[in-house]
Amino acid sequence: MEAILNLLTSESNLNITIKRSDLMDFGKFLINQAKTELETEVIAQQNETYKTRLETCDFLKVDQSTLWRYAKRGYLMPVEVGGKRMYRMSDLKRILNGGRD
Repeated sequence: MEAILNLLTSESNLNITIKRSDLMDFGKFLINQAKTELETEVIAQQNETYKTRLETCDFLKVDQSTLWRYAKRGYLMPVEVGGKRMYRMSDLKRILNGGRD
């Protein structure tokens, strides 16, 4: 299946003949790959925790005006959770790690 994927991502113009069964297998391969990626993302989102504005200030050891500046620059964006502005713990950890996950 990866051979077909390599052909599709190559820069050359190709005409290829492929058996129906191979095409079906490739389609199933792509579906399974997408399913796995989506499941991983959904699980990560389910495990996400959130902090309030004050908890975030305490966690990062910054002032509320700093959070406002972070949001203005797009550095740390709050999300709406239940009508409240909250901050993702994964984003806070990213900041503490210097931008690395």
